Amino acid sequence: MPADTCEGTFAKKMWHWISEKYYIECVVTFDEKATPFPNVDTNAMIFLIKNVKPNKKLFWVKANQAYSDDLLQFVSSGFKKQGLETIEITNRHLEEALETGLSRPEQKYNGFQLHLSDFAKVMRGIATGANEFFFLTRQQVNELEIPEDLLKIAIGRTRDVKGNIITVNDIKLLENENRPTCLFSINWHSTFPKAVSDYLKIGEKLDLPNRPLIKQRKPWYRMEERKVPPLLFAYLGRRNTRFIKNEAGVLPLTGFLCVYPISDDKEYIDNLWQALNHPDTLNNLQLVGKSYGSGALKVEPRNLERLPIPEHIVGRFNIIRPHKTSNNQLELFDKNITANNSIADAVKLHR
Repeated sequence: MPADTCEGTFAKKMWHWISEKYYIECVVTFDEKATPFPNVDTNAMIFLIKNVKPNKKLFWVKANQAYSDDLLQFVSSGFKKQGLETIEITNRHLEEALETGLSRPEQKYNGFQLHLSDFAKVMRGIATGANEFFFLTRQQVNELEIPEDLLKIAIGRTRDVKGNIITVNDIKLLENENRPTCLFSINWHSTFPKAVSDYLKIGEKLDLPNRPLIKQRKPWYRMEERKVPPLLFAYLGRRNTRFIKNEAGVLPLTGFLCVYPISDDKEYIDNLWQALNHPDTLNNLQLVGKSYGSGALKVEPRNLERLPIPEHIVGRFNIIRPHKTSNNQLELFDKNITANNSIADAVKLHR
């Protein structure tokens, strides 16, 4: 079955029900290099389930190499054969595996104390309901004579952001390549120039007002609003660096998530951006995201807020802000002073 059956909205309820009725004996996952379905954007998994009394433990296996018979040997031996080179075998507690997600590796950290929600809020990007109508190139804007006060600079595709910073110059380069960068955004006008009225009539002829998302708006052409986010997160991507600093002041469409730090201080935003892009933080995305083929990862807004940030990263980049952080969170840090001097130093600096 696809890994999505362990990561979707109702996954936990479903697998808790199954585990109460049957014995989940073994779960097999595949490294992207060993996927049984190459070039397909889904991760396959194998579930070995018995119609017998449930057990509190299960074998969790990760196959790391294609065309190896190690997995077959392990299963054929009744899960007894060990020391096989191309597979990783973990004997996991069922409760932990269900809580973590059967597609994800064991959470050996035993509970991170800090998560992205302690430092920022997350929202999805703007959903236009019809990008071909609302998300325009600069050339289209000029031809349609849409006034600037009805436009906002926006970014739609993750591939349009080459690095982990997006600048005004990047937007100019996209405009030169005739990529869409202009969001047709009406939120307050009651009357429009003739050119705009004519364009809205085109939208009506295309039956846009009856599209599922658009017909919920009053009027239909009213655009969703977002405050410009200081940081963006690639909603679905394969790049190692996923958090992007928004120096261009763009609004993201649904190809990105909006990340709003708890402080507007530029130094704080830069520190948080660096902390989120640290490999130790990015590695935790697998704990909160949905996995797809070829290493792709998809993370929903609420799940991204649950992204664990290691304490040594918090201390290293000095992202604690006591005036924005609860006393309980500061108490958690106090308990770890002896275990992590960098955290202690970070807290003391702000007291």
